[in-house]
Amino acid sequence: MSSFFIKTKTNPALAKKGKHTSVIKRKNDGDPGGKNKIRAKKPNSKYNEEISSDSETESPIEPKKRQSKEDVEYEETPQEKKLRLAKLYLEQLKAEEENKVEEEAFETDLIAGRLQEEVLEQKGKLQRPIAKDIVPPDASEIRLLRGHKLPITCLVISSDDKFIFSAAKDCSIIKWNIESGKKLHTIPGGRKGTEDRHVGHTAHILCMAISSDGKYLATGDMNKLIMIWEAETCKHLYKFTGHKGPVSGLSFRKGTHDLYSASHDRSVKVWNVDENAYVETLFGHQDAITGLDSLSRECCVTAGGRDRTVRVWKIAEESQLVFHGHEGSIDCIQLINEEHMITGADDGSISVWSVNKKKPLTTVKQAHGCHGDTGLEQPHWVSSVAALQNSDAVASGASVCESPQPIFNKTHTHLLCAGCANETFSHCMNANVFSVIQYTLVYFYTLTSTTVDLFICT
Repeated sequence: MSSFFIKTKTNPALAKKGKHTSVIKRKNDGDPGGKNKIRAKKPNSKYNEEISSDSETESPIEPKKRQSKEDVEYEETPQEKKLRLAKLYLEQLKAEEENKVEEEAFETDLIAGRLQEEVLEQKGKLQRPIAKDIVPPDASEIRLLRGHKLPITCLVISSDDKFIFSAAKDCSIIKWNIESGKKLHTIPGGRKGTEDRHVGHTAHILCMAISSDGKYLATGDMNKLIMIWEAETCKHLYKFTGHKGPVSGLSFRKGTHDLYSASHDRSVKVWNVDENAYVETLFGHQDAITGLDSLSRECCVTAGGRDRTVRVWKIAEESQLVFHGHEGSIDCIQLINEEHMITGADDGSISVWSVNKKKPLTTVKQAHGCHGDTGLEQPHWVSSVAALQNSDAVASGASVCESPQPIFNKTHTHLLCAGCANETFSHCMNANVFSVIQYTLVYFYTLTSTTVDLFICT
């Protein structure tokens, strides 16, 4: 038989050894330098056998182990997350505190500035130079409001610049919306002899005032009566009697509901509108009082007409200061601030006064020019003055022979820089011409026997 089919006996140990020897030879074939000979001397190492077999089966798993270790390294622990959030919160608090400090410093500066302004205002030393920036209104900016049947005699504007209250010789009162120019409410006038049954005025209304908070409106007429109205609804509230002549001037003390009234009976009366009560009467003028004004101090100023005096009434001290300066009848007066005032007279002069001096600080004679034939010229009668509170701008209106026009020009208005100051252009008039009113808006109206229109310039 062929030796191919004969199974020869071999030593099992040698066969095993030969098996490992062949494996080592395969390994050494790839290591010509013989560096792996030491490993070949330990063919019976179980450790090497496990490494050899395991390396083949576990090699594809190793990248997963490395990946899991990397994930563990970059994963944030709860403690680290708390620490990070705490740091963010602290940074946010720090930023908020810094902003708060800045805002508080800004608010402190604003409050300090406001308090300083109030102190200066009380002392009469607050000044806002604006006269150089005043320009005449353009004709296209003028609006015409119609509503009264007879000439307008007085008007006031609410402190928020939203409403106008006007009164006229027809005894009516109209409340207007400034923005739209529409009539919001009309209080009709009554006929003479209907005083007992008519709620309102039955004689020419001469003066008007509104409280600084816009709550009360006061009006005075030729029948010696003062009417108190709720400004928002135009509802009649009270009727004050006591004057023995036409009521020619009204003014609320700023920040209060104390009302001062002046009359042709030469007296000044003090009223408490909240209590619907009369307080006291002040005497001193020797002729009909033609004008009255007040600010926040417990005092008021009046113009004495033909007695040619200006008086400052100190209510709390029960005293008065008397000023002389005009050569004619002093017909209008307005406070510029707590320490200064402006007056106009029928001799055509305008004067600026300080409460600390008995004579005018400055006087402009023939402020509105003259009229008449050569050699017989007469100055235009200054019938109204107004002042922008705590500023250096004042305005005046005068009577003219020809029909006045609702425009700014040298004939009708004169701006006077007094170096002192006001915040509301507002006054009421009883004569021909127009007055200039209010701080942010400028209003004026004509008062003639034929003109019954209200002109508004915004």
